[in-house]
Order: sequence, then structure tokens, then C-alpha cells
Amino acid sequence: MANNILEMALEQLDFPPSTISAWFDDVTVVSFGDNRLVLHSPVPFKKEFIESKFIAPLQEVLHNLTGDPITVVVVTGEYTAPSTSTSPYDDYTFERFIVGSSNKFAHAAALAVSQRPAAENNPLFIYGNSGLGKTHLMYAIANVLRRTHPEYRIIYVKGEDFTNELITAIQEGNVQAFRNKYRMVDLLLLDDVQFIAGKERTQEEFFHTFNALYEAKKQIVLTSDRPPKEINTLEDRMKTRFEWGLLADIQPPDFETESLLSVIKRSKWALNCPMTYPTTLQRIFRQISASSKATVKKIKAMHELMGERITVSLAENAIDALRTENPGLNPTPERIMEAVANYFYIPVEQMISQNRSKDVAYPRQMAMYMIRQELEYSFPDIAKIFKRDHTTVMHACNKIEEERKNSRETEDVIKSCIIISAATADLCRAFVQNDFSTV
Repeated sequence: MANNILEMALEQLDFPPSTISAWFDDVTVVSFGDNRLVLHSPVPFKKEFIESKFIAPLQEVLHNLTGDPITVVVVTGEYTAPSTSTSPYDDYTFERFIVGSSNKFAHAAALAVSQRPAAENNPLFIYGNSGLGKTHLMYAIANVLRRTHPEYRIIYVKGEDFTNELITAIQEGNVQAFRNKYRMVDLLLLDDVQFIAGKERTQEEFFHTFNALYEAKKQIVLTSDRPPKEINTLEDRMKTRFEWGLLADIQPPDFETESLLSVIKRSKWALNCPMTYPTTLQRIFRQISASSKATVKKIKAMHELMGERITVSLAENAIDALRTENPGLNPTPERIMEAVANYFYIPVEQMISQNRSKDVAYPRQMAMYMIRQELEYSFPDIAKIFKRDHTTVMHACNKIEEERKNSRETEDVIKSCIIISAATADLCRAFVQNDFSTV
């Protein structure tokens, strides 16, 4: 698909075929996804020429072909063509990770690493029992960095496989090649690091690998079934280094998180969603509040106890009944702010901070707009919440309203945050229309 889209785009460019051939004959596709086409040119001056002459027309043609705005990026330098097989990272994203009280800190830490690799959280050491999502978070980091830094060299390896690979290298006299492989990466993911404990030669080798990467400011992510200090046969010098960065534990999930996981696995909606905003589906599911799940239970009860057929009308009646019983199900400024903050992966505290970066300013504007629309708060009242002038709130609301008229993406974000912040008819309608009986 990726190579085909490039070929189709090149055919539609208003340049002679000989010109296209001269500059693109050795260009390959690194990746195509998330509205981003990454190309590789082995020759730096070709990369520069392509960027200066072809990027704009390529993006215009791709927009016409796909219907979406596509950003074209060209990388160069040493490069190994990706395997034709599916990447092991593809199914493990932050959007598909179910966040609960038991894993919230580990999720936030992993997300921070994906956004600022080799910064303050290096190494990142995630520990917890098997099956709780440690490897998922590892892959999610890799998934982000594959998109944002396509030039990065990334290696994922299990502790046991690292040992076996070292043994083979020693037997075949290829230790230097082994060292080059692991010490020249930008991101090293070592899963189940406890399996190198008690193995003297493996620990020696990884000690020097760790030092080389750390000194070169390359990101290291480690997982284990327990914290470093509890890995009895791990050398003290290794324990010390593993604690240089950030330790993040994952506990068994709480009841609500476990229930949500069950719903996701069993619901046809999670697997085949015909809604207008399927790209945000996993993010919605990841953050659906307990009140929304209470709504689902209410619908099922009305169906089973009263014999009523499950319809949209029944769903809406269930919501009305729940809100009468518990006014806390209704959206509040705090819940809207939390929903928007979670959606954009920022701390809710940033909403009222003086941070003016785009990554914070836009979610802040979105929250202001939603509070205005959903709760009908006045501009001065919203200004008090965010510690801003009322004119700032007016500007934010006008901006988001204009975007909403012209952008389906903005509309999708708003819908998603509404679902996250409260039990809404939209949520129930989705379940009803997509085989609610499987939930």
C-alpha cells in the first residue's frame, strides 16, 4: 500500500518522467500512516533537492488521492529496509492501553519517554507481575518514536534472548558485531531484565552496553517482575544504574478497569465500529468513566427485568433515570477538564497553569469551549476556573466553534470528550446499534 501510494502520487506530478526517475529511482518508503509519509533517500543532496522542489506538490497530490492532508518527510543516511511482515509494535499503542488507578503512573511515565526520549526518565524501569501491560507500554513507546523519529534505530529484546545471542556471538567469534548492534541504537527495550541476573558474562556485557547508551544520551527502557533491589542475583552496580532514572510499578487492575477490559474484549463495537470517529475509539474506551458503565448496566437491567427491547429510546430513558437517581452523572467543569486532559495526554493541572505551549493551549481552549457549550457557563465564570481574562475565553470559544464548523476532526474530539466526561446517549446509541447483546 505505502509503495503504491508513492507510485500513484509520482505519476500525477507535473514533471517529466525522466526528472521523476532521476530523483526518485532510489527513494524508498519507510512508513505511511497517521497522515504521514516517510521517504528515505540514500543520497543527502537528493534529499535536499526533493525537499525543496517536490514536497509541496507531492503533499497536494496525496491530499487529492486520499482525501486527507498528508505530511511528507524525507530521511537519509544508513538505512535498512523494513520487513514486509507486520511490525510487532503495531497493535500496542497508548490509545489501546486501558488506564486505571493501578497503572496510571506507569502509563504517564511511558508516555513522557515517548515524547522526550533520553531526557529525565532514563532509564525507565517498569515492574509488575506478568500480564499487566509492561510489554504493551514498551511497544507503545516504540510505536510513537517510529512515527516521530523514523530515523531512530530501535531494538526490542527479552533478557533471555539477549543472553542466548551473546552466547552465540562468543561461540562464533562475533562479539564485536554483537556490541555494535546494541550500542549503536537510539532506543533499547529490554524486556524481563531479571533473566540476566546470575549470569556473570551477560551482566558484564550489558553493564558496558548500558553505560555506552546512557553516556550517548540514548533511551533505555527495562521491565521486570520486581524492582531492581529485589532481584537478588543482580549485581549491585546494575541495581544502582537501573535506579538512575525512573521506577514505575504496575499493580493488578482494580475492579472497574478489569470490567472495562472485559467489555472491550466482548463488544462488537470495539472491533467493528461504523461511527464517524473510529480513529478515537480506543481512546474513548480507555477512558470511559464508571458512570458510563453504570448506564450500560441500567440498560441491561431494564431489558432483562422489564422485558423491553433494547433500543436507542430505552438507552436514553435509562440515562434520564440514572441522572434523576444520581445528579453526579452529569458533566461538571472538573470532569470536562479531566476528559480533555486525558484525551490530549496532559496533566489536568496544566489547564490552569501559565504554560502557553501549543500542546497545552489548544486542550485548554477545547475545555473552555466545552464548558461553555455543555454547561452554558458565562465567559467570566469560565475565566475564573482557568484563571484567565474573560476575553481569552471568548477568543478560545470563537476559535473552536470556527474549527468545529470546518473540521470533522475537531467535531470528533468534542464528541469523544463528551462521551468520556459523562454517560451520554451517544455512548448508549453506539452500543445499541452495534449488537449490545454481546456486552
